[in-house]
Amino acid sequence: MSNLKKVPQFKTLAKERKFWQTHDSSDYIDWEQSNSAYFPNLKPSTSTISLRLPENLLYEIKTIANKEDIPYQSFIKMLLAKEIKSWRDPRKSKHS
Repeated sequence: MSNLKKVPQFKTLAKERKFWQTHDSSDYIDWEQSNSAYFPNLKPSTSTISLRLPENLLYEIKTIANKEDIPYQSFIKMLLAKEIKSWRDPRKSKHS
């Protein structure tokens, strides 16, 4: 894109925010030439849920987590993440 507009200089963050709320960034930035950003130290947002588990399953989870010296809720998150990853990876998926 050679017909890009020049991004104006902003005196305040509020003025810049207001500008971008009313203007299309593709008029100013060639997104085809952009690079992906990686922010390794950002803490992911979390949501609180209520989950009913059979008592014996929760007991087993807590027992294993205790043996591994991991908080049981963290252990549940690890188990869920591992299972989701196996569903997403078609080469390793047993869920197809």
